[in-house]
Amino acid sequence: MEKDRDIRSRLLLGDDVIRRMGEVRVVIFGVGGVGSWCAESLVRTGVRRLTIVDCDRVSASNINRQLMATTSSVGQPKVDVLRRRLLDIRPEAEIDARFERFGEFSSFDLAGDHEGRPYNVEATFNFDSASLRRPSTMSNVQLSTFNYIIDAIDSLDDKVLLIDMVCRTDAFFVSSMGAALKTDPGRIQVATFDKVHGCPLAKALRKRFRQRGEWPSRPFLCVFSDEQGDNKFETVPRANGSLMQVTASFGLHIASLVVQDICRGDPCGR
Repeated sequence: MEKDRDIRSRLLLGDDVIRRMGEVRVVIFGVGGVGSWCAESLVRTGVRRLTIVDCDRVSASNINRQLMATTSSVGQPKVDVLRRRLLDIRPEAEIDARFERFGEFSSFDLAGDHEGRPYNVEATFNFDSASLRRPSTMSNVQLSTFNYIIDAIDSLDDKVLLIDMVCRTDAFFVSSMGAALKTDPGRIQVATFDKVHGCPLAKALRKRFRQRGEWPSRPFLCVFSDEQGDNKFETVPRANGSLMQVTASFGLHIASLVVQDICRGDPCGR
């Protein structure tokens, strides 16, 4: 059954790549319109050890573009719904679903920096903390234990922190730039962070790093689009229109970069 399920991938990639695919450790921060599609693509291709991190619950406004968002999943933690789907695809996979926000007090660190420090739930979440699976009960995870780290976070502050931390590791790192306000997936491109152009999010990130006086310590790849768009009207402050055709294409581009890197050699020996 398992070989039959992966036969099309094996035919194209070979047994050695499929074996490595099952050995690597991948973490995706943010499983919305970009990260959710990236996660499913990786698991369908052969990734078995995946951590997914997100603090949001499915809302009705997610249904137009997020993989696990349906009328029946509204109100549920995104990571829980996505985990169930991924295990239905690959039951033997190890899917660590973390219902938390990556940030200063998250359970992720570089080398045990948060050992013994309480998780500040009230400072991290904007909704009722009593309804959460509290991250304080989760074991800390060192980012250096992952071979692949994917950033699909929307929050500027959290994104800056994640980029800064990940660049101190040897992991293969891909960051998603802004996928909202775009309609043409043909405009999606891949470049190192310093070469990204036409993306307001990348511009804001570079400004934040300059203000800090500290640039990311190593190059990393970004998936971005230089397409410029506008909301036709405003209903929710700070909300931007977005389409599955574009956000999913961002996620699939990121998954492709991971698979291509696994094909090039042994990431576990990096």
